[in-house]
Amino acid sequence: MFVFLSKLLPLFIYPLGLSCLLMMAALIMVLQRRKWSALPMAVAVIILLLGSSGWVSKSLVKSLEWQNLPTTELPQADAIIVLGGGVKAALPPRPWVELGEAGDRIIYASRLYRQGKAPLLILSGGRVEWKGGGDPESADMAEIAQTNGVPASAILQEPDSQNTYQNAVNVRKILDAKNIKGPVLLVTSAMHMTRSLLIFQRQGIKVIAAPTDFHITQQDMAVAQSNWQAVILNCLPDTYQLHQSTTALKEYIGLMVYRLLGWL
Repeated sequence: MFVFLSKLLPLFIYPLGLSCLLMMAALIMVLQRRKWSALPMAVAVIILLLGSSGWVSKSLVKSLEWQNLPTTELPQADAIIVLGGGVKAALPPRPWVELGEAGDRIIYASRLYRQGKAPLLILSGGRVEWKGGGDPESADMAEIAQTNGVPASAILQEPDSQNTYQNAVNVRKILDAKNIKGPVLLVTSAMHMTRSLLIFQRQGIKVIAAPTDFHITQQDMAVAQSNWQAVILNCLPDTYQLHQSTTALKEYIGLMVYRLLGWL
């Protein structure tokens, strides 16, 4: 139930959900001939325009993604931890496991393994039944890792977690069972890294950030202000930018909620 509510309730404070609520309120006020019925409609439009603006979206995403950039080459570690959220189950009509938007996680982790950064991959992620079902994400990631040259003997799975807090708690049990005390590399999306680091550190795990799945590059920021055409286009509403703003807000809300729960 907690997982369901954690997915449902924030929808009403993200730009799209909040705007819908405000428009519904405006409609009710119009039907009731209320004097200020245009106010919630105006606020809804402003929220949508800001949330779907490239300037707002890029700023929000950059503020998260660029927090944990490695300043030097990643060091050797005892294990590489990969968080789920980037794979799609092999359900019909898919012929095999497929990568989602954050599929870079398992690809990058496999590359780090092949570079000799650690002798072990720990794949953490279950599957929420009401979100489609299928094998645990850890199993799907294991298939992809083996396809990318990681032997099955170098893979450990944690197939039960359904959020980042559970990722950390369950991985900690694996590390204790394997007597792994040294530092580990944590691979997840750059936007998700700040919250993940804090949660794993709270569990007493020595983690080193190995972010991937970047949405904002230095080139993106330079192009956005390179000429007047780019400036204007970044002011216009765009559904992709709305999605990016929402994802960034999800992380900031997650940071606040997890802190209130004492998980950070």
